Amino acid sequence: MTMQDILGSFDWESFQSVLTYDPEQPLIFSSGLFLFMFLAFSFVYMLLQRALNARLVFVTLFSYYFYYKSSGIYFFLLAVVTLSDWLIGRQIGRLAAPPDHQLPPGSFDSDEDELESDMDEIAQRRRKAKWLVALSVVIDLSLLAYFKYTNFFAGTIAAMLGNNFQPWDIFLPVGISFFTFQSLSYTIDIYRGEIKPLRNLLDYAFFVSFFPQLVAGPIVKARDFVPQIRKPLVITRRMFAMGVYLIIIGLFKKAVISDYISVNYVERIFDQPEMFSGVEVLLGLYGYALQIYCDFSGYSDMAIGIALLLGFRFPMNFNAPYRSTSVTDFWRRWHISLSTWLRDYLYISLGGNRKGRIRQYLNLFITMLLGGLWHGASFNFVAWGALQGAGLCAHKWFSQVVLRRPKDYQSRGLRRLLAIVVTFHFVVASWILFRAADAGTCATIVEKVFTDFNAHLLPDVLAGYPWVFALMCFGFVTHYLPDRWQTRIVARLSLTNVVVYALLITAVIYIVIQVKSSDIQPFIYFQF
Repeated sequence: MTMQDILGSFDWESFQSVLTYDPEQPLIFSSGLFLFMFLAFSFVYMLLQRALNARLVFVTLFSYYFYYKSSGIYFFLLAVVTLSDWLIGRQIGRLAAPPDHQLPPGSFDSDEDELESDMDEIAQRRRKAKWLVALSVVIDLSLLAYFKYTNFFAGTIAAMLGNNFQPWDIFLPVGISFFTFQSLSYTIDIYRGEIKPLRNLLDYAFFVSFFPQLVAGPIVKARDFVPQIRKPLVITRRMFAMGVYLIIIGLFKKAVISDYISVNYVERIFDQPEMFSGVEVLLGLYGYALQIYCDFSGYSDMAIGIALLLGFRFPMNFNAPYRSTSVTDFWRRWHISLSTWLRDYLYISLGGNRKGRIRQYLNLFITMLLGGLWHGASFNFVAWGALQGAGLCAHKWFSQVVLRRPKDYQSRGLRRLLAIVVTFHFVVASWILFRAADAGTCATIVEKVFTDFNAHLLPDVLAGYPWVFALMCFGFVTHYLPDRWQTRIVARLSLTNVVVYALLITAVIYIVIQVKSSDIQPFIYFQF
């Protein structure tokens, strides 16, 4: 067979469809296509190990292609945010620089006059810089507001006026909430004097578009990531072992645990809760708590692991959140990059705890309310944020005012166990607002759990879904294992070689193929 015959028999149309954007099949880490593309990407990446600028260009172009495979033509939004904030950041940096002049010789009075003039100039520059930060906020949040909240606000206003509203056909680009927040942190940090503006547009484009965390986080701050960009590429054995471990764990969490229990149990409960007993509904709530954790932390694990394989370190995004002893502790462990972003750029900007206890509680509540709205353009997300804000305020009041405990207090023994159980069930209850389609579904779920429990059905339910509850049991048990177990596993992996890594990844992929009952589901946080 000649080369012409081979090329003629090749299905170019199918090949082209794989490489172009498909709204039904966005490119995600847990897909076979991404794993294949990442192998090819890694080969070119290592060839460019010593060519820094070429490597940055290559990764940036691949990141834009990755986003194109997720959101199609809307990758231009990424370019708009990148260019505008880079230009604004440079101008803020110029205004933040000290006045450039030499003190003229003369008397002490003339020095005082010069000092007063400097202070006026600094104040004027500061005001201009503040307006530039406001411009950055307006540009980024306007894009976010249009694509994510237009229908929500228009529908709310129409309902208040008694008008019928038909939602406009506005596409929500994947991950727009993540890269706009990440880019905003850059201009705000320059204004605060925490970082210097980047002179090179390529460096900033690389930072904003870096594909491992582009569409679902973690939200990486510029001050943490930018210093790594132009460092020599060094990937230690431990970094490689940790990267492979996190990719394996993340893939298992997402494609095995989360997808399986979702498709085979959780979705059925939330779609028609009235068809099930209270015990089945409660198990569905526990299942969703595990599903959303494994789905989102699985993505974060894979993102952090892929970044490590490329020589970059991301901060931890989840730290066993269902071990939390309070709502405050939960938000130190759940979606850490978002909670710290809200703390650093919203809560502190509102005044934090600097203006009295009542104002602190109000600031906490507003922060979580807006954090709920960040998750989605719906009143159920607003209600979820309000409930989390109320929980934070209640915990701080009870622990600091009633019990007068120090901020670093940690319970022990049975008291700690009770705190974990209570916190876990508060979080599970709040997930009802997060997951249910409407208020009626929320009411039905609560009614079923409290008025139609039927505990005697538990053995039959467990027998009817053996693999679902086996995976749920495995997921929760491993969640509560000591952190030192992970440290030991990574230490052992670092002593092995590439063959062992390849065999482990192959084994996980084989398990994924065996247990999945449908196509791999998109990540839950893609909608945010």
